[in-house]
Amino acid sequence: MSYLQGPLFVLTWILTVVVLASVVRRLLGVRFSATRLILAAGISWAMSGPILTAMLGPKLPDGSLADSTKPLLLVLALLVILLPSMVFLVVAEVLAPSGSLPTPLEWISGLRQRVARSRRYWRFTMILMRHGLGPYLRGRRPQANIGRSLRGALNEGGLTFIKFGQILSTRRDLLPAEVVHELSLLQHEAAFVPWPEIEAVLVAEYGTVASVFDRFDREPMAAASVAQVHSARLVSGEEVVVKVRRPGVTTVVERDLDIIRRLARTLERRTSWARSLGAVALASGFAAALREELDFCIEARNLAAVGVTRVEGVAVPKAFTEHSSKRVLVMERFEGVPLRRAMPQLAERGISSRELAERLLDYLLRQMMIDGVFHADPHPGNILLLTDGRLGMLDFGSVGRLDSSLRSSMQRLLAAVDAGDPLYLCDAVLEVMTAPEEIDEAALERDLGRFTARHLRSNSGFDVAMFTDLFRIVSSYGLAVPAEVAAVFRALGTLEGTLTELARDFDIVAEARKLAGGYAAERLTPSALKREAVTELAALVPMLRRLPRRVDRLVGALESGKLSVNVRLFADRRDRDVVTGLVHQVLITVIAATSGLMGVLLVGRQNGPMVGKAVSLYQFLGYSFLAVASVLALRILVVVFRRPEE
Repeated sequence: MSYLQGPLFVLTWILTVVVLASVVRRLLGVRFSATRLILAAGISWAMSGPILTAMLGPKLPDGSLADSTKPLLLVLALLVILLPSMVFLVVAEVLAPSGSLPTPLEWISGLRQRVARSRRYWRFTMILMRHGLGPYLRGRRPQANIGRSLRGALNEGGLTFIKFGQILSTRRDLLPAEVVHELSLLQHEAAFVPWPEIEAVLVAEYGTVASVFDRFDREPMAAASVAQVHSARLVSGEEVVVKVRRPGVTTVVERDLDIIRRLARTLERRTSWARSLGAVALASGFAAALREELDFCIEARNLAAVGVTRVEGVAVPKAFTEHSSKRVLVMERFEGVPLRRAMPQLAERGISSRELAERLLDYLLRQMMIDGVFHADPHPGNILLLTDGRLGMLDFGSVGRLDSSLRSSMQRLLAAVDAGDPLYLCDAVLEVMTAPEEIDEAALERDLGRFTARHLRSNSGFDVAMFTDLFRIVSSYGLAVPAEVAAVFRALGTLEGTLTELARDFDIVAEARKLAGGYAAERLTPSALKREAVTELAALVPMLRRLPRRVDRLVGALESGKLSVNVRLFADRRDRDVVTGLVHQVLITVIAATSGLMGVLLVGRQNGPMVGKAVSLYQFLGYSFLAVASVLALRILVVVFRRPEE
């Protein structure tokens, strides 16, 4: 039967490890990964022989233990056997908290990606060092032109880092003006992708190009960092443009996003300036925005959403969703030229540049204040002047969104800016921004008063400096600008540059006030008022039906003297859980300390009945108390060192 010894030993070992792992997890009261539990159980298995020999004596010739007839000592020995595995789990939790390391399968499957990522991470770190940014990585702030150095490093880093710099250039609330200026100069010149690679993407999406397109121009119209644009005609006859995602760009972007996330996390942990900027939140927001830009299905939905806004003379291309996918976007083709190139021809074509500026401002403000979905980057390169004189809006990979409550708050903020009242403006700013627990509202009101005097009661106009100054005031008081609000100001700042190129004497403040008055008049028409009243009444009817009964109950209780207020402490289950957890930890700590003290006192007692050859009953109880104290102490420590769940 010797051939059965091997399998039986393995089966016994597996069962013993599973039982030990289950018992250890129950004693510590915390879940661990299977890998850690198996290692811990293996440690207990390996230590069981020496521990049993030390406590029960050596094995007899027949293989039994000398003191195996003493069940009390055997139980104590089994408890002591578990301690090494529990100590291992606590130490592992201290050195490498659960979830911070990949599982063995994840580690093996991701080895190649980790090598490539590490090489890229090291290369980008060397780029930062080469551009003189090494001291900033260590938390120091040397006197240097950081904006120029950062622009050079991001430009050398490639596509993802350039886009990250472009996003940072819009955060005037976080970065100094000179850094914002330098980052705004970042441009990415993308080379054309050869036709065979583009054709491979189209074949993967459609099977054959001819099944969807009657004609497809192999020469691209334009190339950007994420996609390439071709002219084509559908089999149904419509002239379209086809936006094809560059092959392999997703892999590059995901790798670089992981580097940015890790670098932001490291900087926020090591440096104060990264913590003040909220580097991890910035990196997360950028990653989400860039992933949206890579998914053309999202851009197709954005085109449908912004198409709701109707302004005469402004057109948005229609997306052919039945032919679009994550990698390919088919859109209606606009015949025209980019606005910047068309500006010298406006007079020859008899088109008023001022009328175009008014139309563009009306379009964007209507999107922001009424519809809630707006073009986030209205620079001249994303606007076409069509052959029929209309404006064609392009590139909806990233749009801003405002819900109804935020739109109302923004309207109050713009009304406060229009009124130039510092008190009103202070209330509006605190409503829109996320304020810390303690803020000096009086000082904020004084600073906003100086802001209104500088920008709103003089002839300085409405420009980028106004946004920069407002963001500087907001950030100096610890007010956090929500991403949606930052997108509004970024779009307005970009629009200001576009409108200035169209008409240098264009007064944005005056025109915005006039348009806002028109929006208010639209909401005061009989049909709009009727619609609003019906909506409000529909929401109020259920409450109004219950109101008389509740008032009657309240008056009856007041008349009979039975009116009372019932306040329940810890009514929320989460509050009860927190208090219960704290009480449990305190009780376990007290019991562990008491058990340890009793164990030390009892171990020193030599008298009493014997339960083993050299162990008295008092010593046995003392060792038992020490073992219980050790288990309870380890249970507390593992909870202390475990990272809180996200």
